[in-house]
Amino acid sequence: MTERGEYVRHIRYYASALLLPLVALAAVTYGAGELITALPTGEAAVSADLAARRTALWNTLTDFGSSLSDTPYIVAFTALTAVVLGLLRRRHEAAFVVAAVWSQSLVFLATSALVARHRPPVHHLDPAPPTSSFPSGHVSAAVGFFCAVALILSTRLRSGALRVAVWTLAVAVPLVVAFSRLYRGMHFVTDIVWGLLLGAACVAVAARAFLARRPPEREHQPVPARNANGP
Repeated sequence: MTERGEYVRHIRYYASALLLPLVALAAVTYGAGELITALPTGEAAVSADLAARRTALWNTLTDFGSSLSDTPYIVAFTALTAVVLGLLRRRHEAAFVVAAVWSQSLVFLATSALVARHRPPVHHLDPAPPTSSFPSGHVSAAVGFFCAVALILSTRLRSGALRVAVWTLAVAVPLVVAFSRLYRGMHFVTDIVWGLLLGAACVAVAARAFLARRPPEREHQPVPARNANGP
């Protein structure tokens, strides 16, 4: 097969395995956001109750918890992980981590501006970014990165106890981020829940594209057998 044909084959593969699922996920996220915004969910009461119970200690702890998924840290963690995996010649795993993180980011950016949900009517302990409250980008990014890394590590570790420890940490960090963002008045409950779902879905899509399946390999033409009696 020619180089051009090989290139077209890869484009078709990633369009069907990665791009189309992400477009569908963005459409579902947008629809869910519009529906939730239009419904009287009563979530403001939860945010108000948490704001009324704030303490200096929990303000400090949740500041740290929220920062675990700040954009500069997630970008740095993702880049470092990709570089390390690349040096280990595990390019598909490196591409998987990058795709898991950036796919959730693309869906978040494409839908949050359209949904334009206001943040909870309480004092915000963090600066409010220009994106809307739905979904939580901090939470989806935490799931995207930490669960992607856990998936790679768990396939390499032979110890069941280590696999449990890796996944416990991978689940705990997004939950810490989720509670921190909720406590600090940056999101409603449904924003947090959808952020968890969005991150998990993007990890699954990226895993299917880069780990479970791979682009079709170059087809090699069979080499004709040489005649033993000469050419």
